[in-house]
Amino acid sequence: MSSAEKTGNKEKKIISIGMEDFKTIIEKNGYFVDKTQMIQELLDSNSMVTLFTRPRRFGKTLNLSMLRRFFEDERLPDGTTIDNSHLFDGLAISRCGEKYLWHMGQYPVIKLSLKSGKQPDFEIAYGMLKKSIVEEFERHKYVLDSDCLTEREEDVFRRILRTENDSNLYNDALKTLSACLEKYHGKKCIILIDEYDVPLENAWFCGFYDQMIGFIRSLFESALKTNDSLEFGVITGCLRISKESIFTGLNNLKANSVHGYGYGDCFGFTPEEVRTMLDYYDMGETYTEVKQWYDGYLFDQAEIYNPWSILNYVADHCASPGAMAAPYWGNTSSNSIVKELIEEGSESIRDEIEALIAGAALEKPIHEDITYGDIHESEDNLWNFLYFTGYLTSCGQRHDGETAFIKMRIPNTEIRSIYKNTVLTWFDKKIREEDRTPLIKAIEDGDCAAMEDFIISQLQDTISFFDYQESYYHGFLTGLLKGNGKYLVTSNRENGLGRTDITLRENRFRGKAVILEIKITKDIRQMEEMCWEALKQIEENRYEDGLVSDGYGPILKYGICFFKKGCMVKTQ
Repeated sequence: MSSAEKTGNKEKKIISIGMEDFKTIIEKNGYFVDKTQMIQELLDSNSMVTLFTRPRRFGKTLNLSMLRRFFEDERLPDGTTIDNSHLFDGLAISRCGEKYLWHMGQYPVIKLSLKSGKQPDFEIAYGMLKKSIVEEFERHKYVLDSDCLTEREEDVFRRILRTENDSNLYNDALKTLSACLEKYHGKKCIILIDEYDVPLENAWFCGFYDQMIGFIRSLFESALKTNDSLEFGVITGCLRISKESIFTGLNNLKANSVHGYGYGDCFGFTPEEVRTMLDYYDMGETYTEVKQWYDGYLFDQAEIYNPWSILNYVADHCASPGAMAAPYWGNTSSNSIVKELIEEGSESIRDEIEALIAGAALEKPIHEDITYGDIHESEDNLWNFLYFTGYLTSCGQRHDGETAFIKMRIPNTEIRSIYKNTVLTWFDKKIREEDRTPLIKAIEDGDCAAMEDFIISQLQDTISFFDYQESYYHGFLTGLLKGNGKYLVTSNRENGLGRTDITLRENRFRGKAVILEIKITKDIRQMEEMCWEALKQIEENRYEDGLVSDGYGPILKYGICFFKKGCMVKTQ
């Protein structure tokens, strides 16, 4: 049940965009989609360390905040206990029984986010991560006011607070803090680590991956592998941790990815949760549009909507009813891997992207232990990366011996728009770099064969995503001709008794002009006939009249017919 389900005469709850603190959302009348059943599932699992990997903006940080507020014996700087039990009134976990409620407020908790480590070199990124560690020590420095620590423990604690330049301090920092907290509270410590892979992704793209992974490995091993003060740990990220690269011999890690089992509805919104939210804000009629744009993920067996996009969509509609759906998630997430696939991928990869955009599914072997260092080792790894980070979703799977295969597809309109926009950007860039002099010369010379060769070569090297509709070819040819340096290009401009598809006007007084009329066919045998039909249309609709009255001449006329990635050109 949502905390917003019962409203009565109360003021509507607020959509909190970017709010990632569970306590703040509850206390400031924010709309909270109840995910507290995750607490029960986590306790039942009895796992020492659990890794959750989900796409960006799917609620991982908020869920860790919720776990912290439930489990933590939170203290003020003077050691006074903070009671957070009221935050869970009416939520799912409150109805699960004393077996689970007994754990509320019982443990010291360390919560560390690594999302600050996104700087261009290792020293700065490492410095930011050290700062995050120091801030967590600051939050727990009430332990220094007790006499439970040894002289050495207190000295190390204070040296970390002073941000001393000793790497050994920070390699073991989480283990040190958990040991101090266990002495103070008399209970083992829960460690929550958020966005572990942000500094690793950044380091990979910035060229200092080995240095960063060395630090993360030391930090995690001491905290989660050789730590007698650990009750349990939870880690979140986008990619599954490879045991070989992060942990050596860690046998107590339970990984739960988009391909895993359990916790299916704990991240993202279910259809029921989306309907409840839309109805609460009197937006029930938008459900079909919302489903088309933001649905399509499958975690375990749960159908899941992108939560970030749903929240933004609802917020925009509350502010301006009738607002258009938009690719909210694409504006927050790095699309560099999609860009790289399109710009640098092989011809076969671009063919597969074209098939995906058209609605097809690809079957690929699944590799859950992929790391950033593995991405470029094979094309299969690139597709796996897109799958685990939310750019593709599962629509079926099978096993062939020991190898698992997944059918992957683009989940929804929002993600499809990311691919399309990336394709358009790449094509514009590619055309700007292309020497189009041969095409312009062929047009001026009336050389239909040379025009065909140039256009077909470009068609073969690009990606179609309009199912070969006329609008696709129109945009393609317009993009090919624009910025040629000699002719002004206009499209769908009224001339004579109708609108010409594309017109070229030479940039000089009484210069040449060109009329291009486009046709498409689904039958290759009709291409020539369609070209002549296009030329006939130019004459019957007197498309040249406006050009003649403006002083242009001579006026060249071409009928062009497209069939898939083929082209035929005819002139009078």
